[in-house]
Amino acid sequence: MIDTPKRQDPDETNEPGFQATEARRVPLPVGYRQGVISAITVLLGFSLLFLRYWNFEADGGWTTASILATLLLALAIVLQLVSLWRSLLPRDDDEPVYQVTLRWFLASIIALLAGVLLAGLTASHVFNP
Repeated sequence: MIDTPKRQDPDETNEPGFQATEARRVPLPVGYRQGVISAITVLLGFSLLFLRYWNFEADGGWTTASILATLLLALAIVLQLVSLWRSLLPRDDDEPVYQVTLRWFLASIIALLAGVLLAGLTASHVFNP
Protein backbone atom coordinates (compact mmCIF):
# COMPACT_ATOMS: atom_id res chain seq x y z
CA MET A 1 0.00 0.00 0.00
CA ILE A 2 1.34 3.43 -0.98
CA ASP A 3 0.35 6.45 1.03
CA THR A 4 -0.54 9.33 -1.19
CA PRO A 5 0.44 12.73 0.09
CA LYS A 6 -2.35 14.65 1.62
CA ARG A 7 -3.38 17.81 -0.28
CA GLN A 8 -2.64 20.93 1.61
CA ASP A 9 -5.07 23.78 1.84
CA PRO A 10 -3.55 26.87 0.16
CA ASP A 11 -4.30 28.90 3.28
CA GLU A 12 -2.27 26.54 5.46
CA THR A 13 1.48 26.49 5.73
CA ASN A 14 4.01 24.45 7.66
CA GLU A 15 6.46 27.28 8.18
CA PRO A 16 7.34 27.66 11.84
CA GLY A 17 6.28 30.97 13.25
CA PHE A 18 3.83 31.69 10.43
CA GLN A 19 0.82 31.27 12.68
CA ALA A 20 2.45 33.52 15.29
CA THR A 21 3.03 36.20 12.66
CA GLU A 22 -0.54 35.94 11.44
CA ALA A 23 -1.83 36.05 15.00
CA ARG A 24 0.09 39.29 15.69
CA ARG A 25 -1.18 40.97 12.51
CA VAL A 26 -3.75 43.56 13.47
CA PRO A 27 -5.18 45.50 10.53
CA LEU A 28 -6.01 49.15 10.98
CA PRO A 29 -9.57 50.38 11.05
CA VAL A 30 -10.82 51.83 7.78
CA GLY A 31 -9.71 55.42 7.25
CA TYR A 32 -6.70 55.55 9.56
CA ARG A 33 -4.09 55.39 6.80
CA GLN A 34 -5.91 57.94 4.67
CA GLY A 35 -6.13 60.29 7.64
CA VAL A 36 -2.43 60.13 8.46
CA ILE A 37 -1.49 60.54 4.78
CA SER A 38 -3.65 63.67 4.63
CA ALA A 39 -2.11 65.04 7.83
CA ILE A 40 1.42 64.40 6.58
CA THR A 41 0.78 66.10 3.24
CA VAL A 42 -0.81 69.15 4.89
CA LEU A 43 2.18 69.60 7.21
CA LEU A 44 4.59 68.91 4.35
CA GLY A 45 2.96 71.65 2.28
CA PHE A 46 3.15 74.07 5.18
CA SER A 47 6.78 73.16 5.85
CA LEU A 48 7.82 73.69 2.24
CA LEU A 49 6.03 77.03 2.01
CA PHE A 50 7.42 78.24 5.32
CA LEU A 51 10.94 77.18 4.36
CA ARG A 52 10.62 79.04 1.06
CA TYR A 53 9.48 82.16 2.88
CA TRP A 54 12.14 81.86 5.56
CA ASN A 55 15.00 81.32 3.11
CA PHE A 56 14.08 83.62 0.24
CA GLU A 57 11.54 86.25 1.28
CA ALA A 58 12.18 87.14 4.90
CA ASP A 59 14.08 90.34 5.64
CA GLY A 60 17.35 90.31 7.50
CA GLY A 61 20.67 88.60 7.29
CA TRP A 62 21.72 85.10 8.19
CA THR A 63 22.63 84.45 11.79
CA THR A 64 23.48 81.32 13.72
CA ALA A 65 19.91 81.11 15.03
CA SER A 66 18.38 81.54 11.57
CA ILE A 67 20.66 78.84 10.13
CA LEU A 68 19.69 76.52 12.97
CA ALA A 69 16.01 77.23 12.31
CA THR A 70 16.53 76.41 8.63
CA LEU A 71 18.26 73.14 9.51
CA LEU A 72 15.41 72.17 11.84
CA LEU A 73 12.87 72.95 9.11
CA ALA A 74 14.86 70.88 6.61
CA LEU A 75 15.05 68.02 9.11
CA ALA A 76 11.28 68.20 9.62
CA ILE A 77 10.73 68.00 5.86
CA VAL A 78 12.99 64.95 5.56
CA LEU A 79 11.17 63.24 8.45
CA GLN A 80 7.81 64.06 6.86
CA LEU A 81 8.93 62.57 3.56
CA VAL A 82 10.08 59.40 5.33
CA SER A 83 6.79 59.10 7.19
CA LEU A 84 4.85 59.75 3.96
CA TRP A 85 6.82 57.04 2.19
CA ARG A 86 6.24 54.60 5.04
CA SER A 87 2.52 55.39 5.13
CA LEU A 88 2.18 54.60 1.42
CA LEU A 89 3.71 51.12 1.75
CA PRO A 90 1.23 48.20 1.84
CA ARG A 91 2.76 46.78 5.02
CA ASP A 92 1.79 49.98 6.87
CA ASP A 93 -1.72 48.55 7.12
CA ASP A 94 -0.51 46.46 10.09
CA GLU A 95 -0.77 48.18 13.45
CA PRO A 96 2.85 47.66 14.65
CA VAL A 97 4.27 49.12 11.41
CA TYR A 98 1.73 51.95 11.49
CA GLN A 99 2.80 52.87 15.03
CA VAL A 100 6.43 53.23 13.87
CA THR A 101 5.24 55.48 11.03
CA LEU A 102 3.37 57.61 13.56
CA ARG A 103 6.58 57.95 15.60
CA TRP A 104 8.41 59.23 12.51
CA PHE A 105 5.57 61.68 11.97
CA LEU A 106 5.67 62.81 15.60
CA ALA A 107 9.42 63.41 15.32
CA SER A 108 8.78 65.56 12.24
CA ILE A 109 6.14 67.57 14.08
CA ILE A 110 8.52 68.22 16.98
CA ALA A 111 11.31 69.30 14.60
CA LEU A 112 8.87 71.53 12.69
CA LEU A 113 7.59 73.20 15.86
CA ALA A 114 11.13 73.78 17.11
CA GLY A 115 12.17 75.25 13.75
CA VAL A 116 9.15 77.54 13.48
CA LEU A 117 9.54 78.68 17.09
CA LEU A 118 13.22 79.42 16.58
CA ALA A 119 12.46 81.22 13.31
CA GLY A 120 9.83 83.34 15.07
CA LEU A 121 12.16 84.23 17.91
CA THR A 122 14.89 85.10 15.43
CA ALA A 123 12.54 87.27 13.34
CA SER A 124 11.40 89.12 16.46
CA HIS A 125 15.06 89.82 17.32
CA VAL A 126 15.04 87.92 20.58
CA PHE A 127 18.38 86.33 19.69
CA ASN A 128 19.67 89.23 17.57
CA PRO A 129 19.09 92.57 19.31
